[in-house]
Amino acid sequence: MSDVKADFEQAQKDVETLSGRPSNDDLLALYAHYKQANDGDVSGKRPGMTDFKGRAKYDAWAKLKGTDENTAMQGYIDKVNALLDGDKK
Repeated sequence: MSDVKADFEQAQKDVETLSGRPSNDDLLALYAHYKQANDGDVSGKRPGMTDFKGRAKYDAWAKLKGTDENTAMQGYIDKVNALLDGDKK
């Protein structure tokens, strides 16, 4: 298992230790990087205008289109580490 993969799996555990709920933007970034790392490019139809949450998640994921698996994992790791650093202050 590569170091990035191991760090990615650890970051998934670490994110659950945050003392507070991350902002919506942070949650969308985590979601998008996680999905891109695990599922690749966004698929399916964009949710309708009344599905605000689904549409935001789809759009965040779509912004990462073409990002390779390791880069998406590293993005997730970096975001978790930034949230953890902010949690300590």
